[in-house]
Amino acid sequence: MTMTMSARPTAAEIAELNREYTFFDWAAQGAVSPVAVERAEGSYLYDHDGRRYLDLNAQLMNVNIGHQHPAVVEAIKAQADKLCYVNPRFASEPRGELGRELAEITPGSLCKTFFTLGGAEATDHAVKIARLATGRQKIVARRRSYHGSTYGALSLTGEARRWATEPGIPGIVRAADPYQYRCRFCSAQAQCDMRCADDIDEVIRVEGPDNVAAVIVEPIAGANGVVVPPDGYLPRVREICDEYGVLLIADEVMTGFGRTGRWFAVEHWGVEPDIMTISKGLTSGSVPLGAVVVTDEIAHHFEDNPLWAGLTYGAHTLACAAALATIQAYRDEGIPERVAELGETLKDDYAAMAARHPSIGEARSIGLFSALELVRNRETREPLVPQIDPAFENYGVMKEMFAYMLARGVATMTRWNWVMVNPPLTITLEELREGLAVVDEALDLADQAMV
Repeated sequence: MTMTMSARPTAAEIAELNREYTFFDWAAQGAVSPVAVERAEGSYLYDHDGRRYLDLNAQLMNVNIGHQHPAVVEAIKAQADKLCYVNPRFASEPRGELGRELAEITPGSLCKTFFTLGGAEATDHAVKIARLATGRQKIVARRRSYHGSTYGALSLTGEARRWATEPGIPGIVRAADPYQYRCRFCSAQAQCDMRCADDIDEVIRVEGPDNVAAVIVEPIAGANGVVVPPDGYLPRVREICDEYGVLLIADEVMTGFGRTGRWFAVEHWGVEPDIMTISKGLTSGSVPLGAVVVTDEIAHHFEDNPLWAGLTYGAHTLACAAALATIQAYRDEGIPERVAELGETLKDDYAAMAARHPSIGEARSIGLFSALELVRNRETREPLVPQIDPAFENYGVMKEMFAYMLARGVATMTRWNWVMVNPPLTITLEELREGLAVVDEALDLADQAMV
């Protein structure tokens, strides 16, 4: 079928053109109904009909410094004038400068970087590096986790998107999550006793410490409901890894670069990982780029041992230039500090919403990383909709809420029984409150669905 387009295509025509000739992710294609975005600026998207949408989820929690940041756009243009690409066996100035910047801003003795195309490839290479550096094969991952959509990263993922590609890569074993709201260990207790962390200890012992290369964790689980761990959890996991000589991989793809009010989420608990994966906020979505940052000890291992890894577009010069400009913007605009401040406003507004809406079972937030978990009954904590669909297709009242917010000009993410609010970190207080007011209205639909 050949489509005929108007001289100036409408949003509907652009959407249909995309549907006809391209695949959309995580969905049966017949169910997809995309917004056709023509341009974006700051916290807003504009479709081909001129309609404006407040981007209340920073797309996929990655447009941290807002759309079309002028300093980043200018850096990409300037680099394109000099050198668009050189293969990763060559050196380039943006690559070297970015490696030095990451060594400076990442915690502890993290000091050397391997560049990838995005977060999923960073996960794959973090596992490869851990296995090569330790000579061990097994990786401990958590049950409610998401680490990317490549075959290896999806194998590490604990949630339902893994199902369609199983059995996946070998050597992955799973442990419990620090999901206090639905904890099977301490839900009947007055206080958390960190048995979720001790479950990692048990898994390592059962699998054999000499067989386990690494434990991989999202410091704060992102796509699975923004689950903030209890204080003490990550330090305890660090202790367990140290006890058995197992590496700790922190997946900071979603949480990095100011999203939580610190440069990286592990800093909230003073934890230093052996390997860190980053992407999303590294370039604020402007150019694809991911990275694996390792400690001096791991880096030293590869001085005399080959690093069996390579990507045609690794350390891409345009991406590295974009990342350098993005990091400078975080510094110049004091992003982590302003996020910490705005995060307190978000927390207060959530508390007020929870008082008004009985459908809110729990409001979770740290900085501008947040989710509302919706329930049918606060006492039983029964989810508002069953968590059975492995994809991102909303159904029932969650679909109604998403449609309502979009019709009111607010684009955010709803998945299963969660409403995500993870805006650009440059969002103004007025814009944030504008978006939250629409979320507040949509929650009336959730309240009505409880009965």
